[in-house]
Amino acid sequence: MKCKEVENNIVDYVDNQLSVEHSEIIKSHIESCAQCKIDYEETTKLLVEFNKETTQIPSAKLRSNFYDMLEEEKRLSESKVVTLQSDKGFNFKMAFQIAASFLLLFLGFYAGNYSSQKKTSEEIATLEQQTVELKENMMLAMIDNRSASKRIKAVNYSEEIKHLDQKILNVLVDRMHNDTNINVRLAAAEALAKYSETELVKKAFIEALTTETDPSLQITIIEFLVKIQDERALEPMQQLLDQPETPDFVKEHANTGILQII
Repeated sequence: MKCKEVENNIVDYVDNQLSVEHSEIIKSHIESCAQCKIDYEETTKLLVEFNKETTQIPSAKLRSNFYDMLEEEKRLSESKVVTLQSDKGFNFKMAFQIAASFLLLFLGFYAGNYSSQKKTSEEIATLEQQTVELKENMMLAMIDNRSASKRIKAVNYSEEIKHLDQKILNVLVDRMHNDTNINVRLAAAEALAKYSETELVKKAFIEALTTETDPSLQITIIEFLVKIQDERALEPMQQLLDQPETPDFVKEHANTGILQII
């Protein structure tokens, strides 16, 4: 087995996603190759660090005082004797007084804890922003690594960021267009496909179809363009049909895609 093959499968190997036979082959190579052993150790450490991340959960103490006060008021209300005369109907005045008591209690609680709640909300928002920035920085630091497995991990890590900014989208587009490893290009295409409403992403896929020669990525791109129903995709799909070197199964996808868009 060559170093390139180990490089392309190192993440799956560390995650125990390969067959026993395949894992044994990679293990044997790593034991005999110093560079691949370094890549294996670095990837293992990286995955361990990713798995250490935990979600910050706000304290439940925020409303506990209110509920304690509410229970106390209910207890006091139940201790009072309220007589409902069947011939006079429901005592609306008493009901209104009880309701007003609860309302005043709630308003008092809200006023007393507003500043504390606001501070907690601000701290949570700050923490979330810091987490996003950390993920973006880690993704950008890994995306140009010489190891394809680490570049794939960087692309996959971008999927944990809820809202990708223009900078991250441009990086993923560059990986889809220019990465030397087909697995990295495929991973970038799959990550970008989640932002089908973004014009930058639409144009990137249309452009990729005019330059991409790998059949697996060509099919991925065609499926995305069919999904967004962009008529600008018709011309590059037709070009694929006209090119003799295009595999028959890719032409079949392109022809089907054209029929679904027009």
